[in-house]
Amino acid sequence: KLEPGGKYHIIVQLGNMSKDSSIKITTVSLSAPDALKIITENDHVLLFWKSLALKEKQFNETRGYEIHMSDSAVNLTAYLGNTTDNFFKVSNLKMGHNYTFTVQARCLFGSQICGEPAVLLYDELSSGADAAVIQAARSTDVAAVVVPILFLILLSLGVGFAILYTKHRRLQSSFSAFANSHYSSRLGSAIFSSGDDLGEDDEDAPMITGFSDDVPMVIA
Repeated sequence: KLEPGGKYHIIVQLGNMSKDSSIKITTVSLSAPDALKIITENDHVLLFWKSLALKEKQFNETRGYEIHMSDSAVNLTAYLGNTTDNFFKVSNLKMGHNYTFTVQARCLFGSQICGEPAVLLYDELSSGADAAVIQAARSTDVAAVVVPILFLILLSLGVGFAILYTKHRRLQSSFSAFANSHYSSRLGSAIFSSGDDLGEDDEDAPMITGFSDDVPMVIA
């Protein structure tokens, strides 16, 4: 039942004898919390990590964690506090400062027995700026790809509809010309409509002469 990370001085002495033997030992410290990460909010950041109890059987969640922060701009290290949760809120960070956060099992016996720290470097200025730049760049890249594709699709649809409409008009005109072609016994001529003169009088239509009443006319 030795405390992880503890330093012990063990003395073995025979009964009623002044002679003894001693040894100093240090137990293995608790490992650092895994998956330490940071999430940026509007006016603060949140530190998250996995529970040490998942891999350290000796660790009790009631012991908790302690969080430290180092600001390289002013060469300052501060103790932010402790928590039994797996997250911690940090506020009042300054733009342009580089921060280093450490999370470890809470120290015991006057900070003599501590867990190994998990370390995370956070650049407050570049994190926000880079995220904005990356987001803007991604939006620009997506727009540069999507807009030409949409334009080509719309252009193809417009050309396709124009071709279909033209073919439809030609087919309709051909059928109308065929339906309106007839032989005029009064004029002695066969009248073929071109489709452009529909609705006009028969006298204005082009005529083919040379047929008589007794000559049959077959229209296939």
